[in-house]
This record gives sequence, C-alpha cells and structure tokens, in this order.
Amino acid sequence: MLDDIDRRILRHYQADPSLSTSELAERCRITSGVCWRRIEKMQSTGVILAQEAVIDWGAMGYAVEVSLRVTLDKTQARAFDEFTAAARLVPEVIEIQTFLGRVDVRLSVIARDMRHYQEIYRDRILTLPHIADIEALMHIARVKSSEGLPV
Repeated sequence: MLDDIDRRILRHYQADPSLSTSELAERCRITSGVCWRRIEKMQSTGVILAQEAVIDWGAMGYAVEVSLRVTLDKTQARAFDEFTAAARLVPEVIEIQTFLGRVDVRLSVIARDMRHYQEIYRDRILTLPHIADIEALMHIARVKSSEGLPV
C-alpha cells in the first residue's frame, strides 16, 4: 500500500525521472536515505517497473504511423499466441495490444514513408498467422500521450 510520501515520490519521479535521489528527496521534503529506500521498495514490489528514454520517431525519420485493428481466426486454438509471437518479431511494430470483442489485436506500426509502410504491410504484416480481417487507421495527430498515473 502506498502512502502520501510514496505518492509524492512517484509524482516527482514521473515528472522528471532524471532527478538524482537527493534532488528527488529535496522536492519531496524527505531525506535522501528515506527516498532511496522507498524507491528500492517500489522497484522490488513492481510499482516502478523501469526508467525509459522516449524517442521521437519523427526525428529518427519515421513519418508514418498506422494503427492496425486485427481480427484473428479464433477457430485455431493457438491463434493469439502464434500471432503475437510473430508480430513481436516485426521491428516496425512498436506496440501490441489485445482486446476482448470484435477486434482481437491492435498493432501500432511505424514507417519512414508510405512506400516503406506498403513494404512492411505486404511483406511482414499480411504474412502473420491467423489473420481473419485487418483494418488500417492512419495516424494523423497525437492529441494526448501520457504514461504517467494521477498519483
């Protein structure tokens, strides 16, 4: 169970994960030792999973992002497992989500341009196993993107 100090640490840590332990402790009005121990505990219990670099794909030359909604052939017992295992091997697939409902899986795919996307789609996506139907949604703009939790 998280207390107010843990939540304070998480709020500041989410806002700026590059803070040193002493800077984070100062912002949270606690000692560095207490801050370090609490971060260690939240890491060991799985509250804090990782620290990541966020890369601007556009700055790296990827101008196209497409969301693919996939319906799988569920008559095959291992359709989900085999499809997701194969989709993980496609480097341009940057996110895989599974759902209950009409759509089974959503893939986020990035490409340098439309020609590159067409190659990925034809050569890597359409060859994935157990696809019954697929719908492409072209990404226009990211209105909100946040991994932070309201703690």
